[in-house]
Amino acid sequence: METGKGFLGALFDFSFSEFITKKVIRILYIILVLFCGLGALFFIFAGFAQSVVSGLLFLIISPLIFLLYVILIRIALEIYLVIFQIGDHTREIAEQGRHGGGTAYSAGPK
Repeated sequence: METGKGFLGALFDFSFSEFITKKVIRILYIILVLFCGLGALFFIFAGFAQSVVSGLLFLIISPLIFLLYVILIRIALEIYLVIFQIGDHTREIAEQGRHGGGTAYSAGPK
């Protein structure tokens, strides 16, 4: 339901008639990618602090692990968005049914 409460209005909507997930998902994705990048850099620097061989190993492995985590984060966030889209579409279908709107699907033979 988009009634235009804004972010803070939706955040403090104790009836949960407004969802903030769609509004914060981009920011959350950026923050999580940045944390993954910082984590990869930390492991690379920590590896070089131990030894050159360990540093080179982490230099090879860290970007792969970074990509794996970013892919998993992206998939999880897309799943959340799809769930909310399903809810929106289900609400639209229910409203069409209540208002007597026709559908393209016919349940029986004509």
